[in-house]
Amino acid sequence: MKLRHFLIALLAIGLIWSCKEKETAEAIATNESNSFEYFVDQFADIQILRYQIPSFDELTLDQKKLVYYLTQAGLAGRDIIWDQNYRYNLEIRRALENVYQNYSGDKSTNEWAAFETYLKRVWFSNGIHHHYSNDKLKPAFSPEYLKGLLEETDSNLEGEAFEVIFNEADAKKVNKKKGVDNVAASAVNFYDPSLTDAEVEAFYASAYKGPEERPVETGLNSRLSKINGKITEEVYMSGGLYGEAIDEIIKWLEKAKGVAENEQQANTLGILIEYYKTGSLDTWDEYAISWVNSRDGDIDWINGFIEVYNDPKGYKGSYETIVQLKDFEMSRQMAVLSEKAQWFEDESPLMEAHKKKNVVGVSYKTVNVAGEAGDASPSTPIGVNLPNNNWIRQEHGSKSVSLGNIIEAYSNAGGTGRLKEYAHDEEEIARETKYGKTASKLLTALHEVVGHASGQLNEGVGQPKETLKNYSSTMEEGRADLVGLYYLMDPKLQELGLTDDWKELGMTAFDRYIRNGLVTQLIRIELGDDIEEDHMVNRQWVSAWVFEKGKDDNVIEKVVREGKTYYNINDYSKLRELFGQLLKETQRIKSEGDFKAAQDLVEGYGVKVDQELHAEVLERNKAFKTPPYSGFVNPVLLPETNAAGEITDIKLLQPESFVEQMLSYSGTYSFLN
Repeated sequence: MKLRHFLIALLAIGLIWSCKEKETAEAIATNESNSFEYFVDQFADIQILRYQIPSFDELTLDQKKLVYYLTQAGLAGRDIIWDQNYRYNLEIRRALENVYQNYSGDKSTNEWAAFETYLKRVWFSNGIHHHYSNDKLKPAFSPEYLKGLLEETDSNLEGEAFEVIFNEADAKKVNKKKGVDNVAASAVNFYDPSLTDAEVEAFYASAYKGPEERPVETGLNSRLSKINGKITEEVYMSGGLYGEAIDEIIKWLEKAKGVAENEQQANTLGILIEYYKTGSLDTWDEYAISWVNSRDGDIDWINGFIEVYNDPKGYKGSYETIVQLKDFEMSRQMAVLSEKAQWFEDESPLMEAHKKKNVVGVSYKTVNVAGEAGDASPSTPIGVNLPNNNWIRQEHGSKSVSLGNIIEAYSNAGGTGRLKEYAHDEEEIARETKYGKTASKLLTALHEVVGHASGQLNEGVGQPKETLKNYSSTMEEGRADLVGLYYLMDPKLQELGLTDDWKELGMTAFDRYIRNGLVTQLIRIELGDDIEEDHMVNRQWVSAWVFEKGKDDNVIEKVVREGKTYYNINDYSKLRELFGQLLKETQRIKSEGDFKAAQDLVEGYGVKVDQELHAEVLERNKAFKTPPYSGFVNPVLLPETNAAGEITDIKLLQPESFVEQMLSYSGTYSFLN
C-alpha cells in the first residue's frame, strides 16, 4: 500500500503509500544551505521538482548496472499506465506531442500557452484525467484551435478521441460515489465501457480465487472485456494484453538478474520474469513471498500491477515501479519500530479477537529512490508497504519503506506560509516548527509498519474488497492512520529513542492531522465538489468523527477569528482516547466485513464538504503562489561503454526540464501500438 500520504509538500503534496498515497501536509522550511536546484517547473496546480540520489557514486559497477537495468525495466512499461488510465490516452498524447514538436506558427498567443499547459497536465497525470481528483482536465483552448494545430502539423486525432477532450463524456476516471454504477461511471480502462457493476461482480463471484485460506489477488493483472457478447479477461502478459511492452520489461529484468547482489535477489527476479511471461497470479504470490524475504543487499525494487486505488471495484492493479537504494543511517533509526511491532499490537485498543498473536516480519527502511515509472511518476508516494495480499502479510510479513530523498526534496522545496495562515496560534506554529518533520516521519512509519500490519479478519470473512467494496481502500488507509495517531502520543516512542518529548510530538501530530483533515486539504478540490480521493476521504472522516464525538467535552474547538476558521485542540489526552475508540470500531468493521457500518462512516463524515468553510479556505489560499500538488522528474542514468560495448560506468545526470524528460520518454519507451 502506498503512502501518498503524509508529507506532501506544502501543506499539500501527494503521497503515494502503498498503501500508496499522494497526500498533504505542511512542509518544512527551505534549507537555505543546500545549493541543489530542486525546482524545475510550475503550471496549473502543479510544481515539478528534482531529487538527488545520495551515495550513488559509491556503488560498485555491478550495483550501478542493477539500478540502471531495473529503471529501464520500469520505463519500458510506461505506456501501460497511460492505457490503463483511459482508452484514448495514448492516441491523444501522441497527437499532442506531435503538435508540440512540429508546430511552427505563432507561439506567443494565449491559446498556445493554454495548449502547452494542457499538455503538461496530461503528462503529469498520465492521461486526460486529473491525477488526484480523477476529474477530466478541461482545456482552456477551443476545439477549432486544436483542429488547426492538428492540420498544420499533420497530426491525427479524430472521432471520440478528439471529442472527449471537450465534451462531458467520461468525466471521471474513477467514480466510487454511493448511488451510482461505479463501473459504468468510471472511465478507467480496466473494464469494457459497456460493462456494469453487477456484471463485474457476477464475473468475479465465480472467478478463480486460488487455494483456500491463501487467495490470489483475483483480477489484479487483467482487463475485463466483452468479446462477441461474452465477458472475457485479457491478461497482462507476454503474448497477451500489453505484451509488446512486457517483453521489453522482461528483457531488462533478465539483465538485472545477471548482476543481482545475491542468489535470493536473482531468484526473486527470475520469478518476476516468469510472472510476466505467464500472467499467473499464483506465480505473483510466489514472487511476493520471495520478494518480501529478499532483505539482503543494498538495492531493492517495486515492480508490477500493484495498487488498486484506480479500480472502483478494487480488483485491478495499476502498473508502477520504484527502484531504491538503502539509506543505512535512517533505516537503523527506524528499525526499532519493526522490532517492537508485536508490542504495539498487544497494547492497541482493538478487541482481543481482532489482534494478531504473531506479527510476522514487518520490515521498515528508509530508502533513496533511484527511478520511478508508471503510477509512481511523476506524482510519487513518500512511503510504501507491500505486499498487499493479506495472507502473505500475515504469514511472511511485509516491507515498509519511506522514500527518504523524496521527502527531503519536498522539505527543501517548501515554505511555512500556509502553516502560519491555517494554524490556530503561535504555540501550534512553534511546535510544528520543532517537531513537525519528526511527527510526519513517525506517522508515516507507524502507518506503514504497525498500521497495515495490525489486526486480523474474523474466520470465514472475505477479503475487504469483497466485503467493504468501494469503501475498502479508504477504510484501510484510515485504519492505518488511526494506529499511527494513537501511538504518536505514547511515552513508548521516547523510551525507544525516537523523540525527546513524546507529549510535544503527539500534540504536533494531532494538530497537523486535524488541521489538514478539516481545513487545509480542501485547497485541493474545486468549490462545490465532494471529496472523493480515498486518502482525502479517510483524513476527513477520521477528523470529523473525533470532532463530533468530542463536542460535549470541547475536545476540539472550532474558532472563528476575523472571519477565518481554525480548529484548536483543547484536550489532547481525550483526543487520543477518541482515536483509539475509532480505531477499535474501524478494525471491527474490517474484521467482520460490515459494509453498512463502513458506508455510514465514510458517507456520513468523509465525503461532504462545508461549502462556506471551503470557500473561505480557497480565498485564504490565494495568498500563496506554490501549487497544492508536486511531482518529480527522474535523474537520468547514462551508461558509459568501452570499445567492445561493455558498460564501464553509469553516470548520473539531472534533466533540464519537465518537457525534455516527457518527450524523451515518449521517444524511447513507446512500445504499445
